[in-house]
Amino acid sequence: MTRFRVTHRTEYAYGRPMADGFTALHVTPRATAGQAVLAVDLQIDPAPDEMETVEDDFGNMVTLLAVHVPHAALVVHSVIDVDVVAPAPVGEDVPWEAVAEAAASARGDLVLEIGPYLAHTEQTPLVGGLSGLGSLTAEFAPGRGVVEATRALCHRIFEEFRFDPGFTDVTTPLATVLAERRGVCQDFAHVTVAALRSVGLPARYVSGYIETAPPPGQPKLTGVDASHAWCSVWAGPLGWLDLDPTNDQMPPQRHVTVGWGRDYHDVPPVRGVVIGAGGDQTLTVAVDVTALD
Repeated sequence: MTRFRVTHRTEYAYGRPMADGFTALHVTPRATAGQAVLAVDLQIDPAPDEMETVEDDFGNMVTLLAVHVPHAALVVHSVIDVDVVAPAPVGEDVPWEAVAEAAASARGDLVLEIGPYLAHTEQTPLVGGLSGLGSLTAEFAPGRGVVEATRALCHRIFEEFRFDPGFTDVTTPLATVLAERRGVCQDFAHVTVAALRSVGLPARYVSGYIETAPPPGQPKLTGVDASHAWCSVWAGPLGWLDLDPTNDQMPPQRHVTVGWGRDYHDVPPVRGVVIGAGGDQTLTVAVDVTALD
């Protein structure tokens, strides 16, 4: 088990004061079988006039806040301590077709658990018409184990796609990512989720944090970590299995899960709207993930 402290600071600076603002935050990690949230310190400046934390439809913790006074900036600063048990590698396997068949014929509570993650979305569309995605689903050859095939898919994306933080944003279509074979972690998670759903396997988009190691011989720098995205596949009797195609890890290591959904739009770290005269807006984000023991 590893105890992590996650510090996340987001600052919006507006060219002109805003009269009103409404914000939804996905920054508080959810409790899972391998993760326990120990402490959450959330500071908002200016102090919100309204604020509450609720569960969304996927069981994630969402903080809703509103500022009803003129403000030229909004700062969200969170410090969170969490214990994480890294999952052990999966030793057994089952044919992926059997898992897909079980998902397609699911009834009762199982439908509620996996059904939302079978459906395609705008950011995770069906294979048809997307050049390049079909070659990735070829990893699911007849009779191959779901773990083996998913791990191979994870490795293919790691090998064939280039991390390029300046190439995409949250509006970039998946077809562009596939054509250019580059993007960022959220793009690689969307590619993976789309491929898994296209062969009938339930797949979740996962949002959270990852502790990054400094180069050999260099000190760890504060604020250079970032929000991260990976994904999870439902493997039938094996349950939900996480994988991180950006780092070629199945299961992921040194990750802190905030929440999951069908795609990025279900769990953005910060989303909101401001009301005012308009003008320029700048965004600054700094994240630090530190192992405490």
